[in-house]
Amino acid sequence: MGLLEDISTKLQAGKRKDVVALCKQALDEGIPADEILNNGLLAGMDIIGAKFKANEVFVPQVLVSARAMNAGAETLKPFLSEEGASAKGKAVIGTVKGDLHDIGKNLVVMMFEGKGFEVIDLGVDVPPEKFVEAAIENDAQVVGLSALLTTTMPMMGEVVKAFEEAGIRDKVKIMVGGAPVTADFAAGIGADDYTEDATSAAEKALEYVA
Repeated sequence: MGLLEDISTKLQAGKRKDVVALCKQALDEGIPADEILNNGLLAGMDIIGAKFKANEVFVPQVLVSARAMNAGAETLKPFLSEEGASAKGKAVIGTVKGDLHDIGKNLVVMMFEGKGFEVIDLGVDVPPEKFVEAAIENDAQVVGLSALLTTTMPMMGEVVKAFEEAGIRDKVKIMVGGAPVTADFAAGIGADDYTEDATSAAEKALEYVA
């Protein structure tokens, strides 16, 4: 298990090149790609996520660790498909229409990927119908909405309505988040959940697809 622990440790330190080299070494030694992913890369991101939640590390450290994880995951990708390893779930994530903030959203995307989700990142300023289209196209189980402005928060309600009108509201879990968003607001617009940070969001999403 030493090699997988090394991968986790180097990932936490954001050492991208080392992570890639160790992933290749693990593959050469015959360790299955899904084991490297789960017990090396994702295990490292779990620790980073917990530290971020506890304010022990901050956004810059999360970003470099996530980049290291993505580089490692790219190395494993061809072998994962051979082994038939599949993502734990699919999530459509974006910042709602009228809002151009993306740091929070990007963190959520990284934490979701860190939990083994396949993420469809729609970016910023996303209209309700685009969330619906992406969810249908990708057969997503989770939809994540971000807003950083009180003026764009009502747009989250419009997204929930769009899913109702499309007749697929029962097929997806809609999660909302962002600095001004509250649990009461989430309940008021009919969203399934509000979480106050990226790590909690990813953990909750995992519960939904488990």
